[in-house]
Amino acid sequence: MKSQLLLPAAGSGKRLGRNLPKALVEVAGKPLLVWTLGRFAPLDLVDGAVIVVPRPHQGRFAEVLGEAFPGGRFELTPGGPVRRDSVANGLGALDSDTEVVVIHDAARPFVSPLSVRACIEAAAECGAATVALPCVDTILEGDRDGWLAATPDRGKLWACQTPQSFRVGVIRTAHERAALDAGSAAEVTDDATLVRQMGERVKLVMGTRFNFKVTTPQDLELAEACLDTPGMGVV
Repeated sequence: MKSQLLLPAAGSGKRLGRNLPKALVEVAGKPLLVWTLGRFAPLDLVDGAVIVVPRPHQGRFAEVLGEAFPGGRFELTPGGPVRRDSVANGLGALDSDTEVVVIHDAARPFVSPLSVRACIEAAAECGAATVALPCVDTILEGDRDGWLAATPDRGKLWACQTPQSFRVGVIRTAHERAALDAGSAAEVTDDATLVRQMGERVKLVMGTRFNFKVTTPQDLELAEACLDTPGMGVV
């Protein structure tokens, strides 16, 4: 089945303390976006990737991609007000013959190609899959005043990662339904949950601890340390 990569990269870098899109923030001399795309090269998913970008910075994204991947084919499409809108825009830019879409956060530069391949295979078989990691820490639920309210059974808890892969018809239907019922989907920050909300099953695929999302300055420091250590995060 033909697979195509979709990278939502329209997020701002405000929590990193930067005044440019997070995907363009440099780590070890290269933008996050370039490191992330490189993880998909062994799977032949870089060429033809759909990348959702902030409209004012579309030209800069094109320059960065042209420098890093000369001759590469990319489809740049503008983002929306929230992530769900950005992904919906990206889905509309997929090739007409794409059967499985692989949606991955541009700010996760250490995803394992093995996890990506397993996620694609699970989606081709089951319709929907997400990379995730079983929780090893005890998870505490707090109330609005900062007091411990509950301690969920961590044996049932997984930390959501990406990629999340879907048969194209499944994820498009999920987004169409979410657009009609914006209230229930307002707080959803991942696509697998949208699919689950419409009653479809989503297969959980094992991720790795290296597949963290760069969100804070501390995450940026950790990413720098990983890239400065030969072999670290390469699985």
